[in-house]
Amino acid sequence: MSGAPTGTPASGTTSTAPSARKIWTRVRGAALVAALILIGGLVLATVRSDGAHGALDPRSTDPHGSRAVAELLKERGVTLTLATTLDEATTATHSGTTLLVTTPDLLTDAQRSTLRSTMENSAGRTVLLGAGSPSLGTLAPGVTGAPGATVTNLAPACTLPAATRAGSVDLGGERYEVAPGTSADSCYPSKGLPTLVRLPGTGTTDTVLLGSPDLLHNTRLDQQGNASLALQLLGSRPHLVWYLPSLYDASADAPEDDTTGSFLTLIPSGWLWGTLQLALAALLAAVWRARRLGPLVTERLPVALRASETTEGRARLYRKANARDRAASVLRTATRTRLAPLLGVPARDAHSPALLLPALSARLPGTTADSKDLLFGPAPADDSTLIRLADQLDALEREVRTS
Repeated sequence: MSGAPTGTPASGTTSTAPSARKIWTRVRGAALVAALILIGGLVLATVRSDGAHGALDPRSTDPHGSRAVAELLKERGVTLTLATTLDEATTATHSGTTLLVTTPDLLTDAQRSTLRSTMENSAGRTVLLGAGSPSLGTLAPGVTGAPGATVTNLAPACTLPAATRAGSVDLGGERYEVAPGTSADSCYPSKGLPTLVRLPGTGTTDTVLLGSPDLLHNTRLDQQGNASLALQLLGSRPHLVWYLPSLYDASADAPEDDTTGSFLTLIPSGWLWGTLQLALAALLAAVWRARRLGPLVTERLPVALRASETTEGRARLYRKANARDRAASVLRTATRTRLAPLLGVPARDAHSPALLLPALSARLPGTTADSKDLLFGPAPADDSTLIRLADQLDALEREVRTS
């Protein structure tokens, strides 16, 4: 052809290609909404940043924060020191101190050993929240962990004065088994095992294990006897060291595997369940999008294409894919379809060798063997054989038409 095909512009761009102005007109609404959401999020984060510090943080006013109990302790004359590193916690701990460790299982073995020495030398009280098997062996000898229980309202069922005065509280979580012969106060049993254990030490030293920190949360402090028990356990000394262990503590020199495990424990269970739900939703969406859309529906093409162009285009695709077998099958099928009515064979039997070949032999005697290989033979081995096959099929069709 001497020029460009009909309906195809000569240049690389088309008249319907959107300009930059059109693109901006289409997306400016969505961009404005996204900008407003981003600005609103930044404003809210700035406004709430002074009150949101994390779970069990005495500065946090969030539902799982602990600012309420911290304020009550200050009103009772208890001074509070917030520590985020082990060095800060051990330095601030002395004989008139209650040391609260919010997540003792996050500590490394070296940190637990250092903390144990501080507990023994301080002559004060240590309260461990949710201590499990990783930390009990070092921080609470003679006590082992048991499968956890749901946090619910439990009765004291012991003679510990703080527990009897507080009455029923919201406890559960970790449960403990005290070794025979170990002096301990075991309170608030759940399924037969205590969720609060007090281990007396030398002199005024003692260690208190709380299976769950829920009673210190802002949302639960005013329920049952939670506030009473919290104030008695944390306010028995004039000074409280509130230790929030962190993975960024320089003293956390645990091996890499331990650090990885500790990081996973920082992820709230809600995020894990949320990730699972998102994965399930993505899987369902993939199944939905991959479903069968039903039978094909023919429609008119927006432009008219010559049959020769369609044939040449399909031929190029076959050649690019080296699909000689497919091309030969198409040629043979078309030839058999055209020969069948010429030989008096029904269209439904056009591709049956048992019916088509005898009719062809009757029209052209002596061609049965050659015609069988020609119409029903194997795929060509190369391009030249495919071209020869096309020529032979054309010749056979012409011979049938003229006979």
